Amino acid sequence: MTAELVRGQNHPLPGTRLEVRVSAAQPVVAAATLSDERRKVRGTSWVAHPGAPTLPGLEVSRQAAADHRLAVDLDALPDDAHQVNVLLALPVGVAGPAGFGAVAAPFVAVTGLDGAEIASYTLTDLSVESAVVALELYRRQDAWKVRAVGQGYAGGLAEMLTDQGLPQAQDLAAAIDEAVAQGLARSVTPPPPRPADEARVRAAAQGHTTGRHPAAPQGDPAVTHPLPPAPAQPGPPAPGDAAPARTGDGPVDYTHPRRQTSAPPPPPPAAPRAAPGQPAQPVAGDATGWSLEERLYNQVWGMFEDLARTTAAYRSAVDFADSRMEQELDKVLSDPRSRIGGAGDAARETARAKHGDLVDQAKAALDRDLGQLAAEADVVEPALPPAFADWSSPVWHAYRAPMEIPMAVRLGGLRLPERPDLRIPMLVRLPLERGLWIDSGRSGTDSLADADTLRRLALDSAVAHAARLLAVYPPGEFTVHVIDPAGTGAAALAPLVTSGVLDEPPASGAAGTGAVLTKLTQRVDLLQMAVRGGVTSSLPPDLDTGEHLLVVNDFPHGFDDRAVTQLRYLADEGPAVGVHLMMVADREDAREYGPLLDPLWRALLRLTPVPDDHLADPWVGHAWTYEPPLPPSGSEVLHHVLAGAGRARRTGSR
Repeated sequence: MTAELVRGQNHPLPGTRLEVRVSAAQPVVAAATLSDERRKVRGTSWVAHPGAPTLPGLEVSRQAAADHRLAVDLDALPDDAHQVNVLLALPVGVAGPAGFGAVAAPFVAVTGLDGAEIASYTLTDLSVESAVVALELYRRQDAWKVRAVGQGYAGGLAEMLTDQGLPQAQDLAAAIDEAVAQGLARSVTPPPPRPADEARVRAAAQGHTTGRHPAAPQGDPAVTHPLPPAPAQPGPPAPGDAAPARTGDGPVDYTHPRRQTSAPPPPPPAAPRAAPGQPAQPVAGDATGWSLEERLYNQVWGMFEDLARTTAAYRSAVDFADSRMEQELDKVLSDPRSRIGGAGDAARETARAKHGDLVDQAKAALDRDLGQLAAEADVVEPALPPAFADWSSPVWHAYRAPMEIPMAVRLGGLRLPERPDLRIPMLVRLPLERGLWIDSGRSGTDSLADADTLRRLALDSAVAHAARLLAVYPPGEFTVHVIDPAGTGAAALAPLVTSGVLDEPPASGAAGTGAVLTKLTQRVDLLQMAVRGGVTSSLPPDLDTGEHLLVVNDFPHGFDDRAVTQLRYLADEGPAVGVHLMMVADREDAREYGPLLDPLWRALLRLTPVPDDHLADPWVGHAWTYEPPLPPSGSEVLHHVLAGAGRARRTGSR
């Protein structure tokens, strides 16, 4: 039976190999410190955090997430470590609450390796604190116990680490914040939370808990999987927002007009169940949601979750098999009597046979699950609407400008090396919550491509992204601006120019670049002042309330310091008022700016023009291979879609 602890209460631990599971309403940073008999942390080597996630007997998550799984082996801790402190903190430098009082109370649980809860604790009564000591595992007379602490710190990680006696607290807190920021910058966007998670979060926010917590997936013991969610992106985003609309004298409303506040209806009846012993037949739209679009969106992220979970379980099983075989071989070699001779050879063969059996069982389970996912993908992919579909989908051949803004858009595909042919659509909520950076630098996956080829592919990818965004918004609801300072991208940008989807030709030269940046920064200033001051009725009547996208090619060539500052401002403040940034740039070209541009790169979601395994998720720590959404070679689908979007834009009809 689980012991539901209150602040200050302790409970004995029945074993020494444990997991500490954390669940919160939005991404939090999880860390842990070791303390000696005087409750002091002796140095940074006694702190496990996203930048250094592993210590002897202790492993934490590598980035901020809504759920975490911390692995603890109390027998493997240093002999002079008498206490393990589990720490939680809100990420800094990103949009989000400043204190735990603004979010639902986090939930922590100590479990055995089988997932059975030993003790749980809901951290209530927090307010302005941005960091908190959630639990402590401590040794008393050769026995270990867990205590619910809930000690919060308004000064964040630095104050909390200082209170634990760490001399380098300020420097370490800054290093942790930087590691978390880099993790968030490369994380994929998470989908909405599952209904079970939503109910638990609501109960925690009201100060109640049932003591039951959804079991985390089996996988990497150091990271978690809330899943979805992004996230993504990295807590889970609210249902999709759309173009801003002015209602009366109130503020500009960026809420999607179809947002629902009550639970969605169940999915439609599924296909008849398969015969006993046969896998269930997949059905497109077999998920909850108010519309087929929402059901397909949730199903795609369910496929992402399933692929992440089953792969994590396989990798964990292989790691366990490797570890057990290594331990058994070490045991054989440690005994001089068994190092040589028939007994030693037999022990080695037995260890290797056990290892092979475990790996074979794990591989069979993986192949079974991946086969079911592949069958589901074969059914779901052809049913996706244009906003979710690949450029090779037939739905684009009958393209017509939509009448409503979709809830999400496809920015590419995601896959894992265990099944390279199984691709999950990478869907991102609309409107975009962060800008995009198409990296034109040398990729780790495609190191054979020369610099000119990568730049050309990067701009082609940016044009494909812009075309998709233009195609999925109703006419007049999305405007694209282009800056090409040296005019080097004229050929790649030609589809946007000739189709008539641009109000103005791409800006070039210092004067053209400055004019576009000034116009968009003034728009952001105007909308922000109107919203914050509650005077949106004073906005100019001819001001369109649609979304705007600025595509910047070949940054930083042709940009002075003022233009760079304006770009940083647009990246940080623009998305909140419907102005988004898409940069085609090689970070190495901008190295002369040094750390000045670090906030800019972190504010943008990095995408690559070639397949690359640079996208990480905050749930199970996989490195996902991202594939850009380029049209098939020789296809005219991009020109066809842009021509249709251009006609609809000029005529105001579909």
